[in-house]
Amino acid sequence: MATSASVKQILGDLNKDSFVTLLGKLIGESKYVQNNPPELIPEEDRIVNHVLDTLLPYSTTTGGGPLIINHVTYKPNRGNLIVEYPGTQPGKILSFVGMHMDVVTANPDDWEFDPFSLSIDGDKLRGRGTTDCLGHVALVSELMRRLGETKPQLKSTVVAVFIASEENSSIPGVGVDALVKDGLLDKLKQGPLFWIDTADKQPCIGTGGSIPWKLHVTGKLFHSGLPHKIHWALVLLDASGDQGRIYLGSRGSPEPPRRKNYTVLIRSDRHLFPEEKKLTSTPFINLNPWWRVPIVCTHLLTSELVGTYVILTIKSTYNASSQKAINPLELAMEALKEIQSRFYRDFPAHPKEQVYEFATPSTMKPTQWFYPGGGINQIPGECTVSGDVRLTPFYNVSDVMKKLQEYVDDLNANIEKLDGRGPVSKYVLPDENLRGRITISFDEASSGVACDLNSRGFHVLCKATKEEVGHVKPYSITGTLPLIRDLQDEGFDVQTSGYGLMATYHAKNEYCLLSDMCQGYRVFASIIAQLED
Repeated sequence: MATSASVKQILGDLNKDSFVTLLGKLIGESKYVQNNPPELIPEEDRIVNHVLDTLLPYSTTTGGGPLIINHVTYKPNRGNLIVEYPGTQPGKILSFVGMHMDVVTANPDDWEFDPFSLSIDGDKLRGRGTTDCLGHVALVSELMRRLGETKPQLKSTVVAVFIASEENSSIPGVGVDALVKDGLLDKLKQGPLFWIDTADKQPCIGTGGSIPWKLHVTGKLFHSGLPHKIHWALVLLDASGDQGRIYLGSRGSPEPPRRKNYTVLIRSDRHLFPEEKKLTSTPFINLNPWWRVPIVCTHLLTSELVGTYVILTIKSTYNASSQKAINPLELAMEALKEIQSRFYRDFPAHPKEQVYEFATPSTMKPTQWFYPGGGINQIPGECTVSGDVRLTPFYNVSDVMKKLQEYVDDLNANIEKLDGRGPVSKYVLPDENLRGRITISFDEASSGVACDLNSRGFHVLCKATKEEVGHVKPYSITGTLPLIRDLQDEGFDVQTSGYGLMATYHAKNEYCLLSDMCQGYRVFASIIAQLED
């Protein structure tokens, strides 16, 4: 049997020329493995074919070596690849999983170089997928090729699982979820599983959960300027002259009909305020429903007879009660502020976040704002604010969603208690029996992961990292890796690492460093060697 030292010696260092050649072929396919349905559906078999070209010469399929290769496809052109180097001791196993063969989208117009072909700038290997995750596909392929080529006598079986459909889960049953469902990964539970899809060469020991939310707010559509500026009004009185109805308009609007002998034309440039000599208290009938606000005539100053009309000059005072809009934008801002305050009160920083080196606690924040459109002088009738909760794995996703719904229910019941935005901002119109309303909905949520810090897999990864990188500093992020939580829930001992660059993850001008990939290869060799002891 090979010793730990001899395994590392046999596996040696990464074959840079072979790695770069394979990576160049993979990046050349990256345009066709962008994952953004329905417009862009990746064809991962384009990547599979290049990996097969590398490994088949050392496989049982061709008779050239010990590698057992299983190409598993659930959707046309969207395969997964399971590659096994068999060990001698039953039940002793380790695996490298998560090297996915799809990428996020890239717009060549936004890049300084072609994202869909590999370019080299010194130590930089540039192109979409170099960091996430085609670089890892090439790296683990080279590891398995080397095992198949050198045939070391290992106790442990080494398995590599190259997966489809990691970047977008809108089409289910394609990648690792289907492999798990079919039991094709069950035997990997017998040993540590290393998920190779993070960055910066250090163990990533914690990830966040995600709860995408939408806060829909309903108000009342209204003209933004009219409640603050009245240019004319016509009061139609009954025979007694005590009460009647008011017509209201603004510049450019048609005049309402006049009635002989009992009409009064009122000139006013402001809202009419109920003080003295009330002439009417009933809502006016407006020619244009945009301008429906109740108005009352008050404090007669002068009168002048002009034909059959009396021109009245009215003392008028601005009246907040005449504001007849419910501004959903203001309501959304105030409601979200209150919801966020309650969230941070109920889900504060957790003590375990320090143990796992989380850079941030759980957060709730808006990221998008939608409204139906309209003129700048129009208060819309509704709007939607969207965002996400990023939740450290020490809180339960279902508990948070339940709390958020409770917050919204309470706000709807007490919406008049929310702070307003100025003297005419209000969320309840009693005269019209209208209340602003908030609803919350959720898209698919996922839970975070806290890796087992007591497992052999974690200690082996840390030791290998310290040996080959020079230091070990595990970290956690509130980015999501929902697939590994599913594996953990299924009973796998999941540890995570990666050898691209976090700074270029999903970014324009993506690249990785060849020197980092070389260190990653040696970390893998060290893991295999340690697990022989």
